[in-house]
Amino acid sequence: MHHNLSITSMEYIVSARKYRPMTFDTVVGQEALTTTLKNAVKSGKLAHAYLFCGPRGVGKTTCARIFAKAINCQNPTAEGEACNECESCQSFNEQRSLNIFELDAASNNSVEHIKTLMEQTRIPPQLGRYKVFIIDEVHMLSTAAFNAFLKTLEEPPAHVIFILATTEKHKILPTILSRCQIYDFERMTIRNTVDHLKHVAEKEGITYEEEALAVIGEKADGGMRDALSIFDQAASFCQGNITYAKVIEDLNVLDSENYFQIIDLSINNKVSDIMVLLNSIINKGFDAGLLIQGLAKHVRNVMMAKDSQTLPLLEVSDQQRQRYAEQAKKCETRFLYQALRLMNQCDINYRQSSNKRLLVELTLIEIGQITQPDDAAGAGRSPKRLKSLFKQLIQQSQPQKVAQQVAQAKTAVPQKAVQTSETRNTSQTSQTGNTGNTSQAKPAPTMKLGGIGFSWGNLRQQSKSSKIPGMAATSKEEQKNAVFTQDDLEYQWMMMCNRMPLEYSGIATRMKNMNPVITEFPQVQVVVDNALIQQQMEDFKGRIVKTLVNSLHNTGITLEITVAEQSERPKLLTRREQFEAMTKENPAIAKLQQDFDLVLA
Repeated sequence: MHHNLSITSMEYIVSARKYRPMTFDTVVGQEALTTTLKNAVKSGKLAHAYLFCGPRGVGKTTCARIFAKAINCQNPTAEGEACNECESCQSFNEQRSLNIFELDAASNNSVEHIKTLMEQTRIPPQLGRYKVFIIDEVHMLSTAAFNAFLKTLEEPPAHVIFILATTEKHKILPTILSRCQIYDFERMTIRNTVDHLKHVAEKEGITYEEEALAVIGEKADGGMRDALSIFDQAASFCQGNITYAKVIEDLNVLDSENYFQIIDLSINNKVSDIMVLLNSIINKGFDAGLLIQGLAKHVRNVMMAKDSQTLPLLEVSDQQRQRYAEQAKKCETRFLYQALRLMNQCDINYRQSSNKRLLVELTLIEIGQITQPDDAAGAGRSPKRLKSLFKQLIQQSQPQKVAQQVAQAKTAVPQKAVQTSETRNTSQTSQTGNTGNTSQAKPAPTMKLGGIGFSWGNLRQQSKSSKIPGMAATSKEEQKNAVFTQDDLEYQWMMMCNRMPLEYSGIATRMKNMNPVITEFPQVQVVVDNALIQQQMEDFKGRIVKTLVNSLHNTGITLEITVAEQSERPKLLTRREQFEAMTKENPAIAKLQQDFDLVLA
């Protein structure tokens, strides 16, 4: 007998069962609900049917058992708790009570089971005042079983009380809901979960790190039973010393340090480092989609940490809360909004993407470029920016030739438009030597940039000493009264035409062939062909002036739109004719176009 007793004493009981609450006061996270039930026991005003709703592992069945025990207690305490000493309480503790019945509706959901249960309700209790029927997972009952249950549920015998429990309230028939008092159980907060796990760890003699318990609470997703199960697993793996490093290894959770690093790198536009970090995370076996979800949650927490009002919404440990607050100081709100939007779009497209890793990489690259300036060197590798750069460099290197071209254009071609790469069409310039066999490898261009009048070596010196058209002013005074040239005006005019909305595409095309002129600085005049075009431009003249003011940094700019006399209207040159005129003046441009396969846009 002694041997059997020793075996029983060594029997292991999981924490979810061992530390299951036995009184209302020991129930975690449901204070408002347990107070209501205790008051009902004290006053004796009991309904004949209760419905407990809520997610898994939050205490529905536990509270039903405590409530049933308190209802039948012969000497309840002044607070409404069971005395735990009377015959009714003792029989319940020893699982031999004849007044409290539990039915699992998941496995007993037929009409026959319900009818058998209804027959038992007719027999009065032998000990105590009530017969209590606890029906767990009641949403699993079939429709026929629900209908057989309705009449008894509405008018049960005076000695019968039903306590129904369900995780899916929406599956319960409205006719059932209207016959019950409904109690909605709340999800466990991470703070409540951590506090309870601390209590269990102290009882079990287990040492712990609070961050490790916070990871367990987050993994439990609002369920205390889940948290205790994970706690047992972590305690076994860590051998009595639950540390953060061992818990994330055991649960295969991505270390939050990775999220902090990604955001820090994104703020500093270190895209290459982000790609290296992403590769190491994927090589460790973590799913890229889960990384995006975790990073989105992290950014959301950073956003909550920016405001003292939303700081309580962070369900993390005190140490983690401090780290979020520190990173929030370094992040602009606009960056956080943009990052969340990009990650939400990635999450939506992830399942149907055929190249999931590339989708995640592109998303992280975009996040890493949110705070990158528009004129940063890393952002200037697109063909559009390269062609604009070539144009600006040519203008800088040959100011005299450009001035001559502009002067000639004013006398012969007033409507000359500056060639830009912003507008694209399908016409291509004729290219000599490219009509042969296309399979032959084309030799690399050997052209020297000195032929155009500049070299990469002196580019930095020129950028310091000369002002590139369209560059933002450096001081507030310059932003108000900046001096601009005719070239600056024509360049920004063309940029404005290229950025005009689609509904203005017709007038934008006409405006590209117009020649705005500085009449008396900073007054600008533009000559149009007829009164109809003049009226169209007058309709949004204010927007044109505002755009020029912003791009040329001079608030005194005015615009006069006049109609040309019949004799003033010279022949208009096409873009190809304008390009041919430029190549005659400077043959190096033709060689540049030929060697680099540039397209006339």
